[in-house]
Amino acid sequence: ARAKVNQKDFSTASLKDEEEFTDILEERRCTTDLGYALRTFNPQPYKGAPSSSTSDLKKAVLESQYLRYIIALETGSSVEKVRQEARGILEEMSHNLQLGFIRLMAYTVNKVFKRLFRSIYVNMEGLNMLQQAIQESPVILMPNHRSYVDFLIVSFILFTYDIPIPVIAAGIPLASMKVVGEILRRSGAFFIRRAIGSDKLYWAVLSEYVRTIVRTGCAPLEFYVEGFRSRTLKSVVPKLGMMDMVLEPYFKGEVFDITLVPISISYDRVVEESLLALELLGVPKPKESTTGLFKASRVLQEDYGCMHVNFGRPLSVRQLCEGKINRSEYNLIPRDLPQRPSTEIQDCVNWVAHLIVRTQEEGSLISPWSLMACLLLQAPITTLTEEGLQWHGLTEKTLWLRKLVLDFRGRLNWPGEWARWISKISIYFNYTDGDPASQDPLSPEEGVMRTAAAVLMLVSYRNQALHVFVRPGILATLFSFFCFLRDVFANEFIFIPGRASQVTDFAEACSLLQKCGAVHMSEQEVTVLETGLEVLSFLQKLLQPFLDSYQLIFRYLCENGAHVFTEKQFLPAVQNLATKLILSGKTEFLSSDTQKNVLSALRRLEAVTKLRA
Repeated sequence: ARAKVNQKDFSTASLKDEEEFTDILEERRCTTDLGYALRTFNPQPYKGAPSSSTSDLKKAVLESQYLRYIIALETGSSVEKVRQEARGILEEMSHNLQLGFIRLMAYTVNKVFKRLFRSIYVNMEGLNMLQQAIQESPVILMPNHRSYVDFLIVSFILFTYDIPIPVIAAGIPLASMKVVGEILRRSGAFFIRRAIGSDKLYWAVLSEYVRTIVRTGCAPLEFYVEGFRSRTLKSVVPKLGMMDMVLEPYFKGEVFDITLVPISISYDRVVEESLLALELLGVPKPKESTTGLFKASRVLQEDYGCMHVNFGRPLSVRQLCEGKINRSEYNLIPRDLPQRPSTEIQDCVNWVAHLIVRTQEEGSLISPWSLMACLLLQAPITTLTEEGLQWHGLTEKTLWLRKLVLDFRGRLNWPGEWARWISKISIYFNYTDGDPASQDPLSPEEGVMRTAAAVLMLVSYRNQALHVFVRPGILATLFSFFCFLRDVFANEFIFIPGRASQVTDFAEACSLLQKCGAVHMSEQEVTVLETGLEVLSFLQKLLQPFLDSYQLIFRYLCENGAHVFTEKQFLPAVQNLATKLILSGKTEFLSSDTQKNVLSALRRLEAVTKLRA
């Protein structure tokens, strides 16, 4: 990996995506930051939206019949005391969007983005469709979540093109950041507690606040359907709480339609890459603070390449739900009263949420570095850290993999400049060499952790390409057990729920393998072709770490002897077992996210049961 590079190896590798992307930083570099922030901002809002202020929104929530009903149900306290508590929750939660602070954020973010990124590409066709959709119905913006930068980029783009600024669901820790928290609040953020539990009043205030924003269409609403930032850079199984809240106004007939806009954000390199790897190794996540933000300013000295923001085709909730639900059940009681959704409604919400995440995956762009990471991780760890790989062979294999991605209908970000990928590779492998200034040798455990952190960074970039390969990969790994493995890995990858989707995924996997010449299909059987052995071998090796990880944890559960254990006991115990096996190159076993996904899969398959202490 440290071999010298001949850039002619990739001279023919430039590939333009069919969709037109525009670099929005190109114009920003030709104007002053202050001029950009003070430009005329004239958005066209939803035509049915009333003119309302932040105080009007809070008043509408507090005086809603729904919240009055919930407050009346609260026992053990006076109505006025409960009302005061609800008002306090709303003050803690609500945004205070102001144009002056939007301009301040535009000035700051413009400066930062020009330092961090070479280019930020946006598909203009998707942006134009969004601009039209915002004027016709309430809009929900649904980006994937890989970095803290996600929180800023959508508003930055909408401000640039005179589109209404969204209000954004954010975690409550951001609100506690001195000065910064208030700036975010006045730039459109509203803050949600991480652990709500059974706090009925908080749930009621939050759901009514979200539903009021959707009902009135006073601003686009932005939230992350995955619930939190993905530490592995692959899609996370969606969380349904917010999804249910934003769809309920349609289910109850309070709005004619709602428009969902999936947004795919793809990075050449993620700002938090090393922190994410350490979190996966069990190192506690640093607390969000203003001091920490200023300490992290050293990232401004790094080159993070390009970012692609792909605004997907707007999806009508009315059309998505047609034939799937019966809304008449909401006519049986007044709209303002709480009502538990039926199984049919819950299944529909779950299906829509998975569809959004799957659409985000299909809209993301895969970089050459992600494909290289797929190949590098199929080599033994000792080969990567000690012997190295032949660069020419790696580049040839990457070009072969590029063709396979195109055969599998993946989308590529394939620039003509290749030198930056080489610097990245040296970063990952030099990370394992230790501190050259230190004379103290590393203990075996420290060496394992250092190697694991480097490998997990590689794993993260490989994960950005997995959605293209996972269906044919499962079929290539175990032809007879496609549906079983699909169920086992349902917490690891995004599969749309339902029997019909199982059939669709199997047909898609067969079609893709047949298209690349790996198999021959007949009505009775699937036949492996000799010409497809290379493809099948690659796909099998790509999924092997996941199979090995799951088998390791199954082995631990079978041999441990304890029939009841806590999650705090389970995670370090599995890590200790994995550390003993590290010499076989199975560093990815140390990922805490994979361990949690295995437990979730076993609970879903009813092999283990979660008990409440």
